[in-house]
Amino acid sequence: MPIDSLIHTPWLRAKRIAQTNLIVQKHAFNWLRGRRQPSPQLLRNIFEDLGTTYVKIGQLIASMPSVFPAEYVEAFQGCLDQTRPLPYAVIKKELSRELEDPARHFSWIDQQPLASASIAQVHAARLHNGDDVVIKVQRPDAHNILKADLSLLHTITKVLELVAPKLKHLSVADMVEEIKFSMMEECDFLKEADNIATYRTFLEQLGTDRVCVPKVYPEASSRRVLTMQRFYGVPLTDLEAVKRLHSDPELALVEALNVWLASVKQCRIYHADLHSGNIMMLNSGQIGFIDFGIVGSISNEVWQALVTLSESLPSEDFTTTAQALLSLGATDTAIDTDALARELEDLYRKTIASTPYNSTSIESSLDDTLLQLSGIGKRYGIRFPRTFTLLIKQFLYFDRYTQALAPELDLFRDDRLLLN
Repeated sequence: MPIDSLIHTPWLRAKRIAQTNLIVQKHAFNWLRGRRQPSPQLLRNIFEDLGTTYVKIGQLIASMPSVFPAEYVEAFQGCLDQTRPLPYAVIKKELSRELEDPARHFSWIDQQPLASASIAQVHAARLHNGDDVVIKVQRPDAHNILKADLSLLHTITKVLELVAPKLKHLSVADMVEEIKFSMMEECDFLKEADNIATYRTFLEQLGTDRVCVPKVYPEASSRRVLTMQRFYGVPLTDLEAVKRLHSDPELALVEALNVWLASVKQCRIYHADLHSGNIMMLNSGQIGFIDFGIVGSISNEVWQALVTLSESLPSEDFTTTAQALLSLGATDTAIDTDALARELEDLYRKTIASTPYNSTSIESSLDDTLLQLSGIGKRYGIRFPRTFTLLIKQFLYFDRYTQALAPELDLFRDDRLLLN
């Protein structure tokens, strides 16, 4: 029987529930002994101990300041960047299990991780041929634990609704489904390697060297280990550092956005997770896209809706914006387009048009905007396709990068951009 089937057996679900109870009891015992942390911090510590799925839920809490109390949003902010790293001994064991003899591939591995996320941990290393690489190692049993935890998510959402009553009026089930879909995609590193190969081919066919993606080393990779070329550079949100590497940050941003737009329209996939940790200005002056665990593809209908939005939003024609969104959302009820347009205008004024650039809150502000858009859609019986929300989020990322690097650039009117 496949392991995926075994995960859903009552025995394995019971085992995971038992593990969860033990962790919660440990923290409750410490609390009774007088080690009493504020409730938000206590909840974050419990979630981190519970691992992969709960860390992802912590990220969800951190990214929704309009839904959760401010103290919980603040406590979970760390989940957006780094989770508690695993000891190198655990990582070494995973490498040996996946690659049999890691020393055959690597002459050196840094025991201190470069990054530690909910699904994987990343370490710098060097191949015997001298190439500097990074090794992305999946956390032990991340895939299995995820599948077991997902069977409990219905109960978890009920708990979250107690903490944040606003959740009762939003698409909680849709958010849970999004977590499930994205995390299951991220667990298959062979698929990610294929995504990178596809994008590298696209860049070669496009004939550009302004944007690049890392080289993958298949001989040192597996479904749970991914070895890639190491990129050296700075975050795209660090204007002063970017200026030292590129004489024209605005041009660099235009080139990066054009390549991404071309991939949306011309490539089988596009990068669907371009947060500040996944796009960087390299020391070579190129833009580097990394982490292809989450990608998307697009239909002509979605593309046409985006083009319409690019024309209607700058002119603040919210009626046309509402009509474009209605063309995408699945609904069988009569919609008051004028009322929808007014709600969209209110959202635009409060978020997209007025939110100042703040590199420490990009992810949370964007997720909050998308959550509110989803809530508006739900009130009108509209369910937006996943690919649309992924696309909108990437545009919002680029809007924030524009505020950092080129505040005079108009994403919707500049003739250098492929969307115009």
